[in-house]
Amino acid sequence: MPIIKKMTSSQIIILGFAAVILLGSLLLMLPISTRGEGGASFADAIFTSTSAVCVTGLVVQDTATYWSGFGQAVVLLLIQIGGMGIVTFAVAFASFSGKRISLKQRSTMQEAISAHRIGDVVRLTGFILKLTAIFELGGAVIMAPSFCREFGAAKGIWYSVFHSVSAFCNAGFDLMGAKEPFSSLTYFRADPLVNIAVMALITIGGIGFLTWDDIRTNKFHYRRYSMQSKVIFTTSALLVMFPAVYFFFGELSELPLGERIAESLFQSVTTRTAGFNTANLNAFSEVGIAVMIIPMLVGGSPGSTAGGMKTTTLAVLVSTAVSVFRRKEHTHFFGRRTDEDTVRSASTILTMYLTLFVGGGLIISRVEQLPLLTCLFETASAVGTVGLTLGITPTLGHLSRAILILLMYLGRVGGLTLIFAALSGTQGNTARFPQEKLTIG
Repeated sequence: MPIIKKMTSSQIIILGFAAVILLGSLLLMLPISTRGEGGASFADAIFTSTSAVCVTGLVVQDTATYWSGFGQAVVLLLIQIGGMGIVTFAVAFASFSGKRISLKQRSTMQEAISAHRIGDVVRLTGFILKLTAIFELGGAVIMAPSFCREFGAAKGIWYSVFHSVSAFCNAGFDLMGAKEPFSSLTYFRADPLVNIAVMALITIGGIGFLTWDDIRTNKFHYRRYSMQSKVIFTTSALLVMFPAVYFFFGELSELPLGERIAESLFQSVTTRTAGFNTANLNAFSEVGIAVMIIPMLVGGSPGSTAGGMKTTTLAVLVSTAVSVFRRKEHTHFFGRRTDEDTVRSASTILTMYLTLFVGGGLIISRVEQLPLLTCLFETASAVGTVGLTLGITPTLGHLSRAILILLMYLGRVGGLTLIFAALSGTQGNTARFPQEKLTIG
């Protein structure tokens, strides 16, 4: 189509997400999608569709009790498309149809999955599909005994598939409303199969497909891994370890040792944009809530199913600060330095996420007359595409829900992608202003 050919890759990505969200909303508004009479309202449908496509997990209606089997299948399909990426899904469909992948499609795919070389995108698409199928099927098989024992064979298999896809895509949608509405996985807090499978899927999906491709290529030869893979592994491990230690000693000290270890680790892993929980978050202290907000904003890694600022962004910012403290000229990782464009992009992303997170929280707190920290938790969950909640999302008014929808959308497509799409027609100015010193700090 001529119009699409004139679009930049960034514009295709953001419009692709918007189109799928709208289509999902229309499907969820059908009477067949809900258990009660009549379809869902547009407000409920678009919020659910946005949350599913943006793999967030915030809901205004309990997924198990409000949506029918068809509605749940629509939600699951939206999660799968959003987790793999709109462009990845489209390129995969074109490949299966026997169509030639154009240079424009390859360029868009390169930006969507953060690939380093445009020539790798078709091969990476096939790798992403295989990896997704293997891990989602494996997760479903591991969880099936627990769910089949609890819900019966047919329902148990469906629950296993649904939660496996939701966990791998870091979506956080669950069907545990069959036990108690909005209860997430608290009912299975002591089930090792469910806990291990969900944590593993969250971690695998959040590491990123490029990192898994690096692992496939270099196997266990860690020294051969790219600098990006090493940064992702290190940052991800630290972001899981520190919150888990705090939860163990500071929030869950009354639990038996085994359950305490499991819940501390699970809660630390799930804050990385996954959205499941096995603990009652409303019982956490204000410090505990604040500790969860930090990894929620950071999120997963580039080219993954997770959202957030990304682990590499945090790593660049911290390393840059260390370089300044040590009066070093460049930011370094594992004997390699990063360029100035990377540092500027990381600073811009941090500024954008903090603005959206704080601004959204302030508006919702004012409009809804709710505690600020509670509202900041919800906005962090939305912009980081996490899905964890302190229970206020279903009670919010239309303005506050609209803010969360916007945050989920921006958190998934990426703030820089949106800016590049909006400013695609502007011409760069090569002229330089006179330089003058500015005192910082």
